[in-house]
Amino acid sequence: MSDTVPGFAELNLPAPVLEAVTELGYETPSPIQAQAIPHLLEGRDVLGTAQTGTGKTAAFALPTLSRLDLALEAPQALVLVPTRELAIQVAEAFQSYARKMKGFHVLPVYGGQGMRDQIRALRRGVHVVVGTPGRLLDHLSRGTLKLDQIRTVVLDEADEMLRMGFIDDVQAILAKAPEARQTALFSATLPKPIQAIIHDYLKDPAEVRVKPSTSSLANIEQRYWLAQGLNKLDALTRLLEVEETDGLIIFVRTRTQTAELAEKLEARGFRAAAINGDMSQALRERTIDQLKDRTIDILIATDVAARGIDVSRVSHVINYDIPYDTEAYTHRIGRTGRAGRSGKAILFVAPRERRMLRSIENATRQKIEPLTLPSRQDVNDKRIEQFKANISETLEQADTSYYTQLIETYLAETGQDPVAVAGALAHIANQGRSLEVKENPAPSEKRAPRERKERPQGERKKAPRDKSARAAHDEALNMETFVINVGRDHDVRPGDIVGAIANEAGIESAYIGRIQLHDSHSTVDLPSGMPEDVYRHLQNIWVRGQKLGLRRQGKHDGYKDGRGERRAAATKRPKKEGHRGKRPAAKKYS
Repeated sequence: MSDTVPGFAELNLPAPVLEAVTELGYETPSPIQAQAIPHLLEGRDVLGTAQTGTGKTAAFALPTLSRLDLALEAPQALVLVPTRELAIQVAEAFQSYARKMKGFHVLPVYGGQGMRDQIRALRRGVHVVVGTPGRLLDHLSRGTLKLDQIRTVVLDEADEMLRMGFIDDVQAILAKAPEARQTALFSATLPKPIQAIIHDYLKDPAEVRVKPSTSSLANIEQRYWLAQGLNKLDALTRLLEVEETDGLIIFVRTRTQTAELAEKLEARGFRAAAINGDMSQALRERTIDQLKDRTIDILIATDVAARGIDVSRVSHVINYDIPYDTEAYTHRIGRTGRAGRSGKAILFVAPRERRMLRSIENATRQKIEPLTLPSRQDVNDKRIEQFKANISETLEQADTSYYTQLIETYLAETGQDPVAVAGALAHIANQGRSLEVKENPAPSEKRAPRERKERPQGERKKAPRDKSARAAHDEALNMETFVINVGRDHDVRPGDIVGAIANEAGIESAYIGRIQLHDSHSTVDLPSGMPEDVYRHLQNIWVRGQKLGLRRQGKHDGYKDGRGERRAAATKRPKKEGHRGKRPAAKKYS
């Protein structure tokens, strides 16, 4: 990206959208965003030739949000995508960009999801519908989706929809949409069937062409870690302890995260500092100088703040948060391996971000190899090795004669074993902290086999279900009850809650206990001792279009829906509470 690219503030986005973009850490538009957003804000049709990973979701989502009438609770924008994964991803992007737009609703629709749930959401009213062509056409044929208020139609990854055989469905949907609408089509390639759609359904489109970066970064070793199970901070800590590093730059998405992560790393003994767009130029330069002169070893940065950094000792770039586009990725990892030197780049990838991983591989023309995280034993071995190395270095380089005399005097006076004294001094030097990372013992989940009893002949063999095993399991885990802001009113099911917590926070399903659904909220049992960063993360994830808002249950928290305890008790009814079969042995909070 060129430094002459205008900022988002110069694109005439409305205040709520601009505020959300700023809060998300977007500081400079990608090329496709800078080119497409002005045309779409003007109401023009747009033809965009761009690969996945160029930032095109924001290119069409931000102007679409800018033109919505939130008072009109009817679909005003329709986004067609080829896969369910992309439908979810695009819908989540809309939700993020609309975080300052009160009352906004977006709905992803795709096959494999219950039709009834989608119909209920459409009846309640949504502003943007994101869906796969087959399911959208199904809703249109049932009359559950109305297009009479549609102002914008977006075809995302049109060539992929063609490849998957959806082109007839796409044309059928476009034929049903109002003629006086805005249409935007994005495609990596333009085969003849796509050109026919452009000719038939786009009116004098503004053309936006963005070539993906294809720079070869042969001198940079690229690896990725699929972020699941262990939380990212603990994974990062293991890497920093075991990897042979010099200077590092760690990239996150937002300015707030730079300060938060720097503080957490400092608390764990690393010399780290934040650098972001809120800093003055003088402070920014001073922080970079600290990295150069080895006062600090780690910079935590946003994309824009790291531009122009050329520090020869940067051996590693770690993408703590995956970038929004491939160009940002190449800029990030270009901070290492400079002037012919070799460098290493590590990328943290959530399961749902694998699509972006593939786009990055295409852009860099390199296969990014999976990374196996260091084990606890690896960390322990490294700490012991470093401890011994520190002793040898001190003996070789430092003048220890004063302390040697003190120890000789102490040994003569007390008759203590010299090795035991050395151990005591090491204990003092490490402030009583062990060098070993202890493995938290996983609670046994094996249930005692039931005693088989002889039954009289003719007696019914089926015994009542024993519910005590689950209760004993939860008690063994020392569970704590939490309240969340989703319930029956939001068409939520226990599986939705389990999936959100397990996938987003890395808490394995074996550690998710009893779930009770109420009208406007639910309760869920989770192991006590939840780390603060996991707790904060779970407060902000989304389920069924609602922020989870996780909080510990207080005396009356279970009934904070305004209906009162009596009504809640009266309406309480037995519900299925998710899978209760055998669960694999698992870890909770690493």
